[in-house]
Amino acid sequence: MTSTFMVPGANIQVAASVVRAELAWKTADDGPDADASALLLTEDRRVRDDDDLVFYNQPRHASGAVRHLGKRDGGDAVTDTVEVDLTALEPDVARVALCASADGGTFGELPGLRMRLLDVQTGAELALFDMAATTETAFIGGELYRRGEEWKFRAVGQGFASGLAGLATDFGISVAEEPEPEPVVTSKDASIPSQAESQGEESLPVDIRKRLDLRKRQVAVSLTKHGAQGARARVVLALDASGSMTTLYRDGVVADVVERMAAVAAQLEDDGTLQVWAFATESTRLPDLRISELPDWLQTHVPSGRGAQFKRLVKRRGFFGREGREELQDIGWENDEQKVIAQVRAHVRENPAAVPTLVLFFSDGGVYKDAQIERELREAAKEPVFWQFVGLGQSNYGVLERFDTLTGRHVDNTGFFAVDDIAQVSDEELYDRLLSQFPSWLTAARAAGVLPA
Repeated sequence: MTSTFMVPGANIQVAASVVRAELAWKTADDGPDADASALLLTEDRRVRDDDDLVFYNQPRHASGAVRHLGKRDGGDAVTDTVEVDLTALEPDVARVALCASADGGTFGELPGLRMRLLDVQTGAELALFDMAATTETAFIGGELYRRGEEWKFRAVGQGFASGLAGLATDFGISVAEEPEPEPVVTSKDASIPSQAESQGEESLPVDIRKRLDLRKRQVAVSLTKHGAQGARARVVLALDASGSMTTLYRDGVVADVVERMAAVAAQLEDDGTLQVWAFATESTRLPDLRISELPDWLQTHVPSGRGAQFKRLVKRRGFFGREGREELQDIGWENDEQKVIAQVRAHVRENPAAVPTLVLFFSDGGVYKDAQIERELREAAKEPVFWQFVGLGQSNYGVLERFDTLTGRHVDNTGFFAVDDIAQVSDEELYDRLLSQFPSWLTAARAAGVLPA
């Protein structure tokens, strides 16, 4: 099998019965030590008990399916290895998270950090994954997960600022050690509560209000885990409205995405307002989404269902609203990401804010204007904007998924991951992946003068 170089969110099928995950880094003077580990998780992404953590102090799972093989020093590089026998995993183990922790420093101090997945029987390299790191002390490098009767591997690259103890407890492990220090809160964040104040939720239907409250709390937890407690940002949502997205709108997937992103804005925005753009062949800005108007906004701008009204909207291309919304009749069927990126950049320049901007950009692939997109995002690296791209299960994300490997930018201003089916991704996982690189960008952008120190 040919090796696959992977980016966060990418996945491959795993035909091998036994695999080894190798965490490797170049030897660094006075650098921290690092250790590989694994978590055996159920479908709800929790361990069954503390024995489901395999690491240097508990190197073999009771089932024998997962083993920590230890370190190998090759002189110029160090490798730590975990082995997984997929055929021996118990039926209620739905995934194995392949993790790492740093001791005595951060992963940003370890050069050449990467993960390899190997077929034990043949020795073939199945996947190779570079892990970009800054202030993280724990990582989920990748995960093996069941899909029907098969196993797949997904590159994750999700970092945490809480070390192995914080990572383990997040999945239900009881870790008996000294408590982790509280995340550092800057003076400009010190007066901001971890849970955003109400922005009109009291007027929402009870079921929506309950979901929003739980999701706001989860966003706050994810920000804290990544060292960005109390962060504030202007939140922009960019939604793919090309023809290939029709099923996701019809089935209510996009409406659910918008509701979940509204919780991000409710936590990060002072007024809880989400600014929204829709794009296909052309792009357009939609009316701002205010929390108190969430049900009506969704009904007006993100139709779903299988009825005649939806079919008329698709046929006339008034895709995001009632038939009277003339500004959306000519949005087209193809996708041109470059245009909406340019529009958002212009909006940020023309409407400066006291806080950075976080763009949550959803696309189902088919990206083809790589050169134009790359030029826009390279130029945007000196602007107070972080671009988080999310792939929605199709393919060919072009330059969007390669940006983490591109050099020559003032700061790394983009993140990317893809999911097979976002409706099956828990809020906890979604927000963790969505917000995993934004805190690191905040630190780098301040150091580079993009944001005030």
